Amino acid sequence: MKSIELNNVTASLGTDEQANFVVSNLTWQVTSDQHWLLLGGNGAGKSAITAVLLDQANIVSGTRSCDFERTEIVSSDLQKQLIAAELLADQDDISDGKTSPKLVSELIYQQSSPYFDEQLCQQLITGFAFAPLLKQRLRALSTGETRKLMLIKALSNRPELIVLDEPFDGLDVESTELLNTILADLSTSMTMVFVLNRLDEIPAFVSHYGYVSAGELQHQLATPDDKQRDDLFKLLHLEHTDLTIPNKDVAHSAPEFNEPELVRLRNAMVSYSGKVIFSHLNWTIKARQHWQLSGKNGSGKTCLLNLITGDNPQCYNNDIKVFGFQRGSGESIWQIKQYIGYISNALHMEYRVSISALNTIVSGFYDSIGLYQKPTQIQLDIAMQWLALLGLSELKNTPFTQLSYGDQRMLLIARAMVKHPTLLILDEPCLGLDEANRQRVLLLIEKICAAGSSTVIYVNHHAKDKITGIEHYLDMADFR
Repeated sequence: MKSIELNNVTASLGTDEQANFVVSNLTWQVTSDQHWLLLGGNGAGKSAITAVLLDQANIVSGTRSCDFERTEIVSSDLQKQLIAAELLADQDDISDGKTSPKLVSELIYQQSSPYFDEQLCQQLITGFAFAPLLKQRLRALSTGETRKLMLIKALSNRPELIVLDEPFDGLDVESTELLNTILADLSTSMTMVFVLNRLDEIPAFVSHYGYVSAGELQHQLATPDDKQRDDLFKLLHLEHTDLTIPNKDVAHSAPEFNEPELVRLRNAMVSYSGKVIFSHLNWTIKARQHWQLSGKNGSGKTCLLNLITGDNPQCYNNDIKVFGFQRGSGESIWQIKQYIGYISNALHMEYRVSISALNTIVSGFYDSIGLYQKPTQIQLDIAMQWLALLGLSELKNTPFTQLSYGDQRMLLIARAMVKHPTLLILDEPCLGLDEANRQRVLLLIEKICAAGSSTVIYVNHHAKDKITGIEHYLDMADFR
């Protein structure tokens, strides 16, 4: 069995002087009995990873070994290279006649592999209705026709492994159906690696899935079950979604708070039975200033949050100002909480009512576990917008208790956000989640930070776990 093996590879694309993209920590094996699909958002690095696979990148560290002798690729980058070469040939022809642009038929047959399959080539030419184009020059072809040209040439060379980067782009319905049929036939004798954005284009014979983000192959699934595949698709949906925070219901939204300082703690201390959890802690949170709060178990993260929310009675023994209220000045707990959206693992455990996914989000308007009031049409419309954002529209009537753990967590975050809180506290939001669902939650947090409608406090164990958009850090181990 042949294979390509990449072990802890870091590689760059571009010149040695200026790398355009960096692939990191890439450990991946593709064997001759596998067919892979790489998923990920635009700019995630899918094409860069396939370039490393085919030894078309500068490997900085790590190792690559390959048993495949014949490889091909069909991609937008290759398409650009073909067109650039044709433009150069045109310029030479105009200037001094050195080079004559080649016909499409010449491009198909030039530098053909000894394994070139004439019968397959003719099948593709006929199926794609490509024969009238063989006497054209490349520049006369449309985008879809150029993609057909590359497919005809690459597949006819009968490679042992082929990378198909968005192979259906620009193809009409009939050509897409033909290509699917031919790829299925070739899948018994040719290893394929697909890069696709459209989920409805995934060939049925794909056996392995990989998810790419920020130049890293973060998930690898062999023959994934329906749930694993579904989680990846939901993650992909978030990657491709431009987050527009749904509008708020003016009658049930957090009041406006326009002061720059949201929270201020001076020399805060919490102790129980003579044991000091933390002391001499100073912390100021300003509007749109997103924070990551980290620390090991027992370090006092939740105690600190409860000083802010008023759920810890020691808040009255400390110098704390929250949303313009000095603690202990006669304010009620609800005057504080009206500004706060909150999610924690404890809340998730308590949310055991069997209401629908839609009503779970609606319950956020009333800060209730369950829904005990008739929602307005505006609230239902806003909740549907959140479901669409999360890729959960089809589950709107599914009881909360029947949803996957990851879907439940996403709904609870939407529930916390639905009132556009001034401060959104996410206390260990990834606790209990598998890796794909953890990535979904982190990506949603990134998008909420970018939207700028709420100030975010993200709480976790590990200070090294960074989220784009969060630039302020409080570690309970060294806050002094």
